[in-house]
Amino acid sequence: MKAYPPTPTASLGFGIIPKPKESKTRFHDAPPGGRKARILVADSDPEICRVMAVRLGAAKYTVEPVDSARAALDACVMWRPSLVITELRMKDTEGLAFLKELKSRWPQLIVIILTAHGTIAEAVQATQCGAFSYLVKPVGKEELLGQVERALAISTFAQADGDWRANMASRGQLMEKRLGAANRAANSDVPVLLTGENGTGKELLARAIHAASVRRDSPFVTMSCRSSNHRALASVLLDEKSTESKGKQLLRNVTLQLARGGTLLLDEIDKLPKAIQAKLATSLANGQVMSGESARGERSDVRLICTTSRDLKALAETGAFLKALYDQINVLPLDTPPLGRRSEDIPLLISHFLEQAHEPGGQRPIYTPKAIELLATTDWPENVRQLFDLVKRNMALSHGETAAALFVPKPLSSDPTKIPGYNEARDKFSRDYLADNLQRTAGNVTQAARLAKRSRTDFYKLLARYRLHPEDFKGSDEEG
Repeated sequence: MKAYPPTPTASLGFGIIPKPKESKTRFHDAPPGGRKARILVADSDPEICRVMAVRLGAAKYTVEPVDSARAALDACVMWRPSLVITELRMKDTEGLAFLKELKSRWPQLIVIILTAHGTIAEAVQATQCGAFSYLVKPVGKEELLGQVERALAISTFAQADGDWRANMASRGQLMEKRLGAANRAANSDVPVLLTGENGTGKELLARAIHAASVRRDSPFVTMSCRSSNHRALASVLLDEKSTESKGKQLLRNVTLQLARGGTLLLDEIDKLPKAIQAKLATSLANGQVMSGESARGERSDVRLICTTSRDLKALAETGAFLKALYDQINVLPLDTPPLGRRSEDIPLLISHFLEQAHEPGGQRPIYTPKAIELLATTDWPENVRQLFDLVKRNMALSHGETAAALFVPKPLSSDPTKIPGYNEARDKFSRDYLADNLQRTAGNVTQAARLAKRSRTDFYKLLARYRLHPEDFKGSDEEG
């Protein structure tokens, strides 16, 4: 078992902590003991950006001005503002398209519309699309600050202390939904079950939940359930009495002390032996993760998060996994999508990985547009972990210079003689077939089931089996 310091750190070999950057246009960095509200100002007029930045900066807000909708979307991903103040008609969008895009990606984000040519009809339409308020230029200082104060009073976007999702690179709607659910899960202490394929970042998501919770200043401890030493596993997890040497007994107690008040991640819980599953289920039923007492006689206080890449529900139904334990840990289930379903995040992930590879004073490594395009359209059977490993290899091959497309195919090439197993091929076909039906019907399960000539009940069972979510296929601009 590994113990980590309170600050979220890299894990699974592909977590990134972005390096802080200096900005000439950012004002009033967060004071010690708390982060000031972050306000993103998006306007095609640089003079408007400058005036707004000065006024808001003087009011002790942290400000980031941008001049395009594209730059604003990227800033929302990287910077996580508390509020966006944007010109209605940005130079690279039309009308309310930018507002709709913001609200579709981050429904909880507060947006104030700013325009020089306002009408009542536009104000009503902007409000219907989710705008907090609608200001007509020129805006007086007091009116601006009053609107900002009222907007921030109800903002919950990026409200957790620190950058809780700093290790998660995402700009697509699919992963943003998962991160929104993770942020809500952080407000509770009930167990969370993270599912998904290997390499999708389940441990990173667990760390994000911990970082957004009230336990963020306490340790995050992870333990693999794959251990072959079952007696030691039970001793560490359940604080059972054992015949261990005094040295091992001391190590066990130190581990429990480190976990107290923080989060315990049980990685690959499906690997936990049945005997330990039963004891853990009893411990959870009694209201505690670890029911024993520490060396000081204090009760344990740990928030439990579990991960698995297998279908625990199916395993529980067949008796391969204890149903009582499944019911205890499946309180807040959260699925991490494979990289193939979030290809729009690949350029941003590459940017993060390149930033990590960049050494101060050295040449900043980059990919050619053709290489980025190739990476973004590649199938990733091993998910984010595979992408990170590939970028590391490419950087070694390019010696810090521009990585062209010729660096990409070779590491990705697989054995052309390798034939997938029957079960693997069948499952891939079934999942792709179900996803295609949902895509064709924009997530309408009734219509998709009709296309597949299956009942709704059977279709829902298939979706659960292959971890497909109808809401992921609904149009981002769909009303209601």
